[in-house]
Amino acid sequence: MSRAVRTAVGSVAIACAVLALKLGAWALTGSVALLADAVESVVNVAAAAAALAAVRYAAIPPDANHPYGHTKVEYFSAVLEGALIVLAAIVILQEAWGAVLTPRAPDQPAAGLLISAVATAINGAWAAVLFRRGRAAKSPALLADARHLIADVITSAGVLVGVALVVLTGILWLDPLLAALTALNILWSGWRLVRESVGGLMDEAVEPDLLARIRSAVSVNAEGAIEAHDLRTRHAGRLTFIEFHLVVPGAMRVADAHEICDRIEAALKAEVDGAVITIHVEPEGKAKHQGILVL
Repeated sequence: MSRAVRTAVGSVAIACAVLALKLGAWALTGSVALLADAVESVVNVAAAAAALAAVRYAAIPPDANHPYGHTKVEYFSAVLEGALIVLAAIVILQEAWGAVLTPRAPDQPAAGLLISAVATAINGAWAAVLFRRGRAAKSPALLADARHLIADVITSAGVLVGVALVVLTGILWLDPLLAALTALNILWSGWRLVRESVGGLMDEAVEPDLLARIRSAVSVNAEGAIEAHDLRTRHAGRLTFIEFHLVVPGAMRVADAHEICDRIEAALKAEVDGAVITIHVEPEGKAKHQGILVL
């Protein structure tokens, strides 16, 4: 079992534990704001399970039907998580409206707030672990789960403060207001997740800073060539595909051109973790006098 899969299994276990704690806090208090917090944790459980399935499937080696591997499946997991967030927000808004019509003071607020605070602390600690391991594994599914947990921690902290204010001030409408604000916040989080995942599915180019590093690595390590042009890049889960045309002198031996390609590939793999590189070698008559000039 890979580290990414073990991390995804841990996410499912943590999400279930946090959900149980938050449901307990809601059961003690009857607060609709704490219910909203618990509903978001239901999404966390479903999302963690989807991330686990995606990470396991993405680890399958390339085959005849999927020669570029299975890593893109992780984007589907992130899209699903975004959709679940939208559904949770709708449920929360419905509950908040019901609480506006029939407001009530929270029961046993001290115990409920303490339990919810413990659950929030667990989520915060696990989100830090997910960010670290997700970046190391270049896993969109784990990173999406981490970002969702961070959003959950922020909203949970706001809910804790708000429910405490309800108890201290006796202003009952603050409770459904907090629930509604929680719903709006997680809607924004869901939109960002879906937007980033759709970008991966649509083969968006790599980020500008990474693209600049790729261009620099090609330019510095292509000595003997004339230019590189038609550079194309895309992400697919933890893999980064890099493709370009390398123009060399027409009289250059194949072995010499191959040596330049090997040198460029080594530099790119050192610069970009998980790089999959395709270089099309062309004679000097194909030069476009644009793209990447060799230093």
